[in-house]
Formats: sequence, C-alpha cells, structure tokens
Amino acid sequence: MRGVVDDSGRAILPIEILCPKYPIGVRVDAWIDTGFTGDLVLPQSLIDDLQLEITGSIDGVLADGSAIELSTYHCELDWFGKRRSLEVIANLGQTPLLGVGLLLAKELRVDYSNLELTLTLKPKRARS
Repeated sequence: MRGVVDDSGRAILPIEILCPKYPIGVRVDAWIDTGFTGDLVLPQSLIDDLQLEITGSIDGVLADGSAIELSTYHCELDWFGKRRSLEVIANLGQTPLLGVGLLLAKELRVDYSNLELTLTLKPKRARS
C-alpha cells in the first residue's frame, strides 16, 4: 500500500471502507497514529454517513490525560486485498486515524525526503 507525507509531516494512507450503504467501498485518507494502539478511529460524521452499526462503547484516555467514553461500530476494510472485519472507535475529530493494531506484522516506511509512505506485509521468519 502506498501513501504520502503531507506538508505538515503527517503520514497519510488511503484506506477502503466497506459497508452495506457503499458495498463497492469508500476511500478515505487516514493519518497513521503510532500513539494509538487500536485499529481505527473514524469521525462520528463519517460513521453516520456510512450508516455503520453500533456495537458498544469503550473507555478511553485522551492525550491530555482526561477520561472519555467512546462509541464503537462494526466496520470492514479492504486490507491488503482481503475483507477485514473490525470494531472502529468514533470521535468528534475530522480525520480518520489508523492505529498500531492495523500495523502489526507489517513494515511501515515513511520517506520524508520524498514525501512517500509504504506499508507492506512483513514476511514471516522461519524458525530455526
């Protein structure tokens, strides 16, 4: 997968969200957020537009240390050519955030000199 680095230095990866309202998928640009250990955060406005099904809520801690309860929703992604089902977290922000949960077993390379990003599957190492 290929992404870009914007003028502010943010690493951005286009992702394809699959949902009943848009079965062929909706492309959104997600900021890579290595400080977020979950999979994906979507703005509540996008969740409402996609008509995602609510699944519950979780307690979270914001960067300023304050506690907050956040709603969760069922979502599917086209992730490396396969459908991946996951629970996304809603927030009141404007930008999707892609977390470490979706980066596990992947290699992320951010080239700030060329403003490019690549995310590839990491081949499994043979055990000796």
